[in-house]
Amino acid sequence: MAGEPGWVTVVADVLAAVCLLLGGFLAFAAGVGVLRLPHVLARMHAVTKPQVLGLVLLLAAVALRVRSWPVVGMLALVVAFQLLTSPVAAHMVGRAAYRTGTVGPEDLDVDDLPQHEAGGGRASGPSA
Repeated sequence: MAGEPGWVTVVADVLAAVCLLLGGFLAFAAGVGVLRLPHVLARMHAVTKPQVLGLVLLLAAVALRVRSWPVVGMLALVVAFQLLTSPVAAHMVGRAAYRTGTVGPEDLDVDDLPQHEAGGGRASGPSA
């Protein structure tokens, strides 16, 4: 930006490059995890954890590079919505996998859902 010292631009660009590389690596690791992990719970973990952090790092890199308040505000909204929706989506995928029988008892350490589900088992009803 105009009026800032040259070293500020260099530091911001280096930090942006580091965030970009780390974010890209985490997004790539999430994709590899989806392809390589054995069952739905492990895949769900691979989708939610590194993908969200990778996206946050990529957006931080964009914010550091652009350094415009309207753009940074929009990027902050994207991060906030991602952080709010990703855990809910993962929970719903896990619940759907459990209800359809995709998740077996060997995949769970503790199974708390049957005592809360209608009929005491893997029921498919309107209750969530």
